Amino acid sequence: MENVVAIVGRPNVGKSTLFNRLVGKQTAIVHPTSGVTRDRNYGEVEWTHKKFFLIDTGGFVPNSEERFEKAIRTHVKQAIEEADEILFVVDSKNGIHPIDTEIANMLRKYSGDKKIILVANKADTVEKESNSLEFYSLGLGEPFPVSAINGFNTGDLLDDITQNFERYTENTEDTTIKFAIIGKPNAGKSSIANAILKEERNIVTEIPGTTRDTIDSKIKYHGDEIILIDTAGLRRQAKIKESVEFYSTVRTYKAIERCNVAILVVDAEDLLEELNKTSDIKLAKFKLDNQDARIIDDVIRLRKGLLIVVNKWDLIEKDSNTAKIVEKKIQEHLRSYSYLRFVFISALTKQRIHKVIEDAKEIYDERAKKVKTSELNEALLNEIKSTPPQSTRGKEIKINYITQLRTSPPIFGFFTNDPDGVADNYKRFLEKKIRAHFGYKGVPIELVFKKKN
Repeated sequence: MENVVAIVGRPNVGKSTLFNRLVGKQTAIVHPTSGVTRDRNYGEVEWTHKKFFLIDTGGFVPNSEERFEKAIRTHVKQAIEEADEILFVVDSKNGIHPIDTEIANMLRKYSGDKKIILVANKADTVEKESNSLEFYSLGLGEPFPVSAINGFNTGDLLDDITQNFERYTENTEDTTIKFAIIGKPNAGKSSIANAILKEERNIVTEIPGTTRDTIDSKIKYHGDEIILIDTAGLRRQAKIKESVEFYSTVRTYKAIERCNVAILVVDAEDLLEELNKTSDIKLAKFKLDNQDARIIDDVIRLRKGLLIVVNKWDLIEKDSNTAKIVEKKIQEHLRSYSYLRFVFISALTKQRIHKVIEDAKEIYDERAKKVKTSELNEALLNEIKSTPPQSTRGKEIKINYITQLRTSPPIFGFFTNDPDGVADNYKRFLEKKIRAHFGYKGVPIELVFKKKN
């Protein structure tokens, strides 16, 4: 990763607000509660034909034994190691804090290898710039007064940050593959992401809802560059007590919107809770949680590819048929989505963890697949001739021609003499025939009916 800049500082000095200002969009969660940013958050910044990756970090609290603050310290240090430049943010309104001094002592060790910019935030006007002068005593050079909230001096700050960066020339469209890891809290999303990344990029604990921001990480897979998006756990609206969790929920849905394939993580223990009442899985009356079912509905509505990952499979007593039975029962619960694709894994033991990206990539390829018009008509017109649509308005319905209108998501056009007369059950019949002939496992497809000219 070239041109990496990390934002560090104690809690509640405006790091995430500065991150959003520099990235140019609301990416990190900004909230008056200290410590909201727990994980490292990456964003790409463009300025005068120069690009860099910006890392937002959680508030650094030295010597604390609180579990999240200990984890944040580790992540701040990792971000510093990754970065070429460091923005050390302090609060010019409230002056020097003892934690600022401790962070400055730590950063001075890197001053010979990395560019460090001391950013005196909350200097809302030129008149308030003098408030930043006391930060000279930190020994990190001249403070750079800015106001992240209203943008004062941030253009000059970007000039300073990018001073030694090379300009880029880019004529190609972004074709990066994006996979979003989604699901309820504590299903193991971050553990799966970490197992795939083979590094502790996201904080993993047993506390539900640890990941509040979405976290983007890049991986290489057989020559393809893939963005892996780890998201906050989705909760029912009634259970969202903090506004912070509301922002996280919104963020997760946005992640679904911008991904190509959604990876829904389901907790095997929750799924098979009914097994505690019977030793025979065939007799167990279980179904997918309503919340997971709603998430599936949202993914399908947005026409994204979908892979259902049943995690914690190592904790389940099973035989060679258990996975097939579970898959069948979920399919019975979700009768409208017979094309879903499943993988049963354990993030803890790494059992079949490689299948997550492998299967998601196959779904991505299926979603981008283009079927030749000649093949479509040869296969489907014979099916239609054998099982023609029933007339609903007193006249014969004829389908003369089929073509694929687009890919990613796949949309198929059927040209007919009576587009409005095709019944829903016949549309489902046609979809099943498309899947029987051409696949599209894990991929929602859309059928549109047009008047033949």
